[in-house]
Amino acid sequence: MKDKCVLAYSGGLDTSVILKWLVETYDYDVIAFCANVGQGDDELEGIERKALDSGACDVVVRDVREEFVRDFVFPILRAGAVYEGAYLLGTSIARPLLAKEQIMVARQSGATAVAHGATGKGNDQVRFELTYRAFEPTIRIIAPWRDDQWPIKGRQDAIEYAQRHGIPIKATASKPYSQDGNLLHLSYEGGILEDPWASPPEDMFERTVAPTEAPDTPEEVDIEFEKGTPVAVNGQRLGPAALLERLNEMAGRHGVGRVDMVENRYVGMKSRGVYETPGGTVIREAHRAVESITMDREVMRIRDRMLPDYAALVYNGYWYSPEMRVLNTFMDATQENVSGTARVRLFKGNCTILGRKSPVSLYQPQIASFDDDQGAYQQALATGFIELNALRLTVGKMVHGDPL
Repeated sequence: MKDKCVLAYSGGLDTSVILKWLVETYDYDVIAFCANVGQGDDELEGIERKALDSGACDVVVRDVREEFVRDFVFPILRAGAVYEGAYLLGTSIARPLLAKEQIMVARQSGATAVAHGATGKGNDQVRFELTYRAFEPTIRIIAPWRDDQWPIKGRQDAIEYAQRHGIPIKATASKPYSQDGNLLHLSYEGGILEDPWASPPEDMFERTVAPTEAPDTPEEVDIEFEKGTPVAVNGQRLGPAALLERLNEMAGRHGVGRVDMVENRYVGMKSRGVYETPGGTVIREAHRAVESITMDREVMRIRDRMLPDYAALVYNGYWYSPEMRVLNTFMDATQENVSGTARVRLFKGNCTILGRKSPVSLYQPQIASFDDDQGAYQQALATGFIELNALRLTVGKMVHGDPL
């Protein structure tokens, strides 16, 4: 009986070629594993037949959309994680779930190896393999792009290999960028996008209309949160996946959620990525608005100091690390009182906060108002506050002279 290998299979260019190559090169029965994280019906249609025709001995497709949004997307949105000021971590947060499920398939099938299609230049190889090691430290990992027997040098080679073997693919020589999608985002990289001066072609985008072509009438949306988690849109309570899908559709038609950036990969190089994250962008802005009236100032300050490290851990693939577990526990604790509703306006690519309210709001008008002077706040107390905070500046002047 042959040993088994479980391949993380998307049906895209790289994994389609890898499946055929694994069958031809290694003496394995290859199980193609695909997880539905919301990449779209067109990506999943016919994937089982395609994998079997390419030589897979079995195909496992699992719908993990609810788990993905509930246990992966919502935690990073609760934390407010953004990598390098712009990237909402759409690909980064999906990989640990895919790799974990792949290991579960390997356990259930008795496979002795797992394989993935990530290149030796990217972040995904790290994200997949750190998760493999966290769950099955001794399992064999096959990474074709780092394998001496791998004959493919680039995307054009892969396209030609697929054509020679009759493998249907979406990428073509005239449209050679790579796509990766899930319920949180759709990403584009490679090919013509490798020139950071070149604007992405408008016909590339699939989830957002061009802001200039968006409706001339703005749309207002109310988003309700409970302990930092979005639970309702315009008063209608929805499950995690349905809620994100609803906001993706609403924000997408107004051109909200496009990002074009050059980021720092974990392996050391810079990379240009273009992202569409419509619903996630709206949730992030609405969440920050509710936090602004419900989160204690010092808790927010400490949380914000941790965000760059938190986002980097997610980006670099350490979702199942001890430090990530500790940070997620802390982040959830900061959200204990983040309950309320934010109103946003979607218009021509912008998501603008119009209002926020909460039954546990720390914003108290009788204290903050400039028009209320009835004793809720004694303005005279500010004199001593300022003098005490200025004391070190006063001493500095006495010792060193003017601070010039």
